[in-house]
Amino acid sequence: MPKLVVIGNGMAGIRTLEELLKSAPHQYEITVFGSEPHGNYNRIMLSSVLSGEKVLDDIFINDQAWYDQHNITLYSGASKTVTRIDRQQRKVYTQDGTVADYDRLLISTGSKPTIANVPGNQLAGIISFRDIADVSKMLAYSKTHRNAIVLGGGLLGLEAANGLALRGMSVTVIHNNAVLLNRQMDKAAGILLQKELETKGLRFKMACQVEQLLGDDQHHIKTVRLTDGTELECDLLVMAIGVKPNKALAEAAGLYCEQGIIVNDTLQTYDPRVYAVGECIQHRGQTFGLVAPVFEQAKVCANHLTGHGVAQYLTLPTATKLKVTGIQVFSIGDFVGDHTTETIQFTDTSLGIYKKLVLKANKLVGAVLYGDTQDGYWYQELLEKAQSITPIREQLIFGKAYV
Repeated sequence: MPKLVVIGNGMAGIRTLEELLKSAPHQYEITVFGSEPHGNYNRIMLSSVLSGEKVLDDIFINDQAWYDQHNITLYSGASKTVTRIDRQQRKVYTQDGTVADYDRLLISTGSKPTIANVPGNQLAGIISFRDIADVSKMLAYSKTHRNAIVLGGGLLGLEAANGLALRGMSVTVIHNNAVLLNRQMDKAAGILLQKELETKGLRFKMACQVEQLLGDDQHHIKTVRLTDGTELECDLLVMAIGVKPNKALAEAAGLYCEQGIIVNDTLQTYDPRVYAVGECIQHRGQTFGLVAPVFEQAKVCANHLTGHGVAQYLTLPTATKLKVTGIQVFSIGDFVGDHTTETIQFTDTSLGIYKKLVLKANKLVGAVLYGDTQDGYWYQELLEKAQSITPIREQLIFGKAYV
C-alpha cells in the first residue's frame, strides 16, 4: 500500500484527508505529524474560547479515536515537529529522530504570525493569537492583569480585543491605518465599526506606529511607546499584524518558494510527489488566510491524491463574511472603486446598516455590507457571473427580495 505523509495537523491538511477518505478510504497508509500536542481543532473558534462563548473541548474536530478509526498514525507534540524532508530518499525526519517514508507527501505547515520589528519585541508578556497555547496565556493574564494592548485592527486583532475586554481587561487597539478592517471595508463602514466597538468599551489609537516596547526589571512588558510620543501602560501585548506562509521546511528541501510554497492548479509543488495546501502556499501569485479557499484547495488536492485527476483549483474573488464581535460584515471584489466606476450606497445609521455597491460597465465589481449581510452571496454570484445588472439596477441596493 502506498504511503501518504501529512506534515501539519491543522485544518487544511486534515480537511484534505477527510475529502480523500470519502472516496478512497483504503488507498494509502497515512501518517500525520503535528507540532501541537492535540488532535485537530477549529482554529477559527479560538476567539469564541477567548470570549467565553465556548470552551476548548467544543472546538476539537477530530479526536484520537477518529485517527484510530481511519488507521491514521498521528505523531503530535513539539518533539514530533518535522525538521527535514529528504526528497531523494522520500523520507521525513522529526526533531526527536522519528523517520517516516512516503510515496506522496502533503505539506500543510500553515503560517507564522508576524512580529513587529521594534525594540523590545522579545520581552515577556508579548504573544500572538494563533493557537490554543496563545489563548491559554491570554486567559491566564486576564485573571491577574489589567491593561491589554492589541497591535493590529484586522479581524484577529479585533477578536482578541473583544475577548480580553469580555474577560475584564482594559483594552486599547493600535492600528497603523485610519480604517479598521481596512482590507475588508471602506472608510464609511470602518467608522461605523469603530463607533460600535467603542460603545463596548474598546479604545483605539488609529493611524499610529509603535516606536518602542519598554519592560520592567523582570524584562516583562510595561509600556508601549508610540511614534507620536504617547506612552500606554501595558501588562499584555497581543500582536495581530498579519501572518506569513510557513515555507522554511519546504524551502530547505529545495522546493521552489516565493512568498509561499509555489503550487500549480492541482496543488502540486515542483516535485510531483509533493503537494501543499493552506496558508503555506502561493498559487498564481496569491497567498491565503481565509478558510473558504483553503477548503476548496483540500477538495482539489484530494481529487488528485486519489488518482481521479480532473479537478483544478481556481482562485476566484474571495468573499469575506465576518462576524466581528457580533457585528455582521461582508465584502467582495473592488469595494473601493476609482474614476472608472460608479457607486450605489445605502445608509441607515439608526439601524447600523451600510451598503455600498461598485459598478463598472453595468456589472457589479465590488460590494461592502455592514450590519445586514443577508444578500452578500447573491452579490457574489452576480459578480462572479459578470452579468449585466442594467435590468435590476434601481432595485439592486435593496437586495434579491426586491428584484
